[in-house]
Amino acid sequence: MLRLTDLKLPLDHDEAALPAAIVARLGIAADELVGFTVAKRSYDARKRGAIMLIYAVDVETTREADILQRLQVDEEAADGVGPTPDTTYKPVAHAKETTASAQVPLSVCSEDARVVATTVEESVQAAPHPAALRPLVIGMGPCGLFAGLILAQMGLRPIILERGKNVRERTVDTFGLWRKKILNPESNVQFGEGGAGTFSDGKLYSQISDKRHYGRKVLTEFVKAGAPEEILYVSKPHIGTFRLVSMVENMRADIEALGGEIRFSHRVDDVLIENDSSSGARAIRGVVLANGEEIRADHVVMALGHSARDTFLMLHERGVFLEAKPFSIGFRIEHPQSLIDRARFGPQAGHPLLGAADYKLVHHCRNGRSVYSFCMCPGGTVVAAASEPGRVVTNGMSQYSRNERNANAAIVVGITPEDYAEFDPSGSPLAGIALQRHWEEQAFRLGGESYDAPGQLVGDFLRKRASVEFGSVQPSYTPGVKLGDLSVALPRYAIDAIREALPAFDKQIKGFAMDDAVLTGVETRTSSPVRMTRGVDGQSLNTLGLFPAGEGAGYAGGILSAGVDGIKAAEAVAMQMIAAGIASAV
Repeated sequence: MLRLTDLKLPLDHDEAALPAAIVARLGIAADELVGFTVAKRSYDARKRGAIMLIYAVDVETTREADILQRLQVDEEAADGVGPTPDTTYKPVAHAKETTASAQVPLSVCSEDARVVATTVEESVQAAPHPAALRPLVIGMGPCGLFAGLILAQMGLRPIILERGKNVRERTVDTFGLWRKKILNPESNVQFGEGGAGTFSDGKLYSQISDKRHYGRKVLTEFVKAGAPEEILYVSKPHIGTFRLVSMVENMRADIEALGGEIRFSHRVDDVLIENDSSSGARAIRGVVLANGEEIRADHVVMALGHSARDTFLMLHERGVFLEAKPFSIGFRIEHPQSLIDRARFGPQAGHPLLGAADYKLVHHCRNGRSVYSFCMCPGGTVVAAASEPGRVVTNGMSQYSRNERNANAAIVVGITPEDYAEFDPSGSPLAGIALQRHWEEQAFRLGGESYDAPGQLVGDFLRKRASVEFGSVQPSYTPGVKLGDLSVALPRYAIDAIREALPAFDKQIKGFAMDDAVLTGVETRTSSPVRMTRGVDGQSLNTLGLFPAGEGAGYAGGILSAGVDGIKAAEAVAMQMIAAGIASAV
């Protein structure tokens, strides 16, 4: 098949326009077009009165061979036309008997895994290793979910340990905070089956480099689990919380049907580390659960979320290499969704193909800071995302319909490890956590120490005066918002930067700095404050058999990139098991 890109048509084009555009681009007769499928559909809204749809399509034609031959000699004609890429996922290994000759070096780079796997597949003969231990996956957010799924699909029967509850029970606990101000530290927005992404907008797009189409594998599995097929081709796919719940359950069933095991309410409190008998290097040998149970394992995917602070501390105390990394802090901002729709789409606002409008904004401030919008949720709500008692954290969420009255996004300021020093002068890699906790505790106090969040109207924030009553925008955060002065809710440099950025954003989206827009604090969990640094083989720099992955490890941001990283972690585990000659023993 052929892939055609950058086919532009008016927003309200008729059904015949797309095949006509295909025929014209290829220079073929209409009866030579056998069929086509839409690979991607996006839009260009820079001219609000003339919004264009942009298509990439995969085409079947009786003239394919002639067209490909012509393109080889005519580079100009090849613009936007080429063979359809193969996006099918190809496992790096299967759990079959492996001969010693098929083993690969322990230093094999994960980037070369697919080439190595071909050699392994060709030499599958010998009996399995008798002492293999099943791989462990710690955490069942998007990263752990896909690490477990891929390991299960390769026949490696993983055990997944999740500190929180299954997604249905977890939903009840989460609503307990939102509606009754009761926080369960082990079952909330951050912890439990599906991870933090379950209570989010369900955005499924990312800017990661993905030459091997791992993202396509993630989306394909989501569709198989019940997501709408449109996520395979719309430019900014999303699912929404309610659909994610049933999808996660379906994926869990797939893992179990393939021999995987999932244990909820199983918090890992320690890791077993010994010196490897052959190399003398530190190596993982298992984990210890909160109930005292030990599970032996030589391959552990550490797929923590960005809020697993106690686990970060435990790993640091056990000598696992960690380093502080940059992240961002700020507030949630809410506007009427209709304002954003009009600003982005003009007279086309409300068109069913466009849906609720989003935005992406950035401003570089005079004080050297950068302020940007993050995790924008069209037609959504601001949610309570605390995971520790006595602290307030906000996040954004929306359903598939995105039809709530408010738009919300985080407006955040980038910070670096140099900013953490006042909270932990020792230079610990966990200093960013100390900073987060300080401002989350301050938000708890400003909100009245009841899990209400502190808030302020944008107009009052810019004029440096406390807010006393809401205007036309009613906040969506539950349990509730207590108005006051947010100037003491974040560091001075962050407050100054946001005050400078909001009027600048208003020049891009008219009304963004409207007086009645609501700021709610605080947003401190934009990404992990630590990185569990790994090598090219996917393993911890100083602990063999430990595979850090996902958001908590500092290698992902969002559902799609976390799922992709989970796939990479599973492949890295499989290649190490093949190298040790034990992939077929579990």
